[in-house]
Amino acid sequence: MKNPQLATILLVEDDPGHALLIEKNLGRAGLPYPIVKFTDGQKAVDYLLGDGVGQTVLMLLDLNLPVLDGYQVLKIVKNDARTKMIPVVMLTTTDNPQEIAKCYELGCNMYLSKPVDYEQFTAAIRNLGMFLAIVKIPG
Repeated sequence: MKNPQLATILLVEDDPGHALLIEKNLGRAGLPYPIVKFTDGQKAVDYLLGDGVGQTVLMLLDLNLPVLDGYQVLKIVKNDARTKMIPVVMLTTTDNPQEIAKCYELGCNMYLSKPVDYEQFTAAIRNLGMFLAIVKIPG
């Protein structure tokens, strides 16, 4: 069983500006979990299969990452018995239908395209945060 005091959201985003906006706007939505951030896919996987196993309640995952890209991270997470139940939200600028389909085939739970416009981006993340605040997460 997860320790609610240690439960975290894992944010895997290599753009520091996007990461800051995501963290700030999720906080404004009142999510009760701290955010653990990584800028490359390999470090996120290492954390998730190490210290983060059993404590990560949700992953926000970009596609275009150094070392391991979002597809590789998603595949690892969804093929490991310890992590396959973690909801994964793809949060990326890519809106190519083939890439969206590939993410769902690999097991993502939700795919959101990051708007380019600042106001639309912050509103989208705030709305995501309000949605996540009421959704029941496994564990």
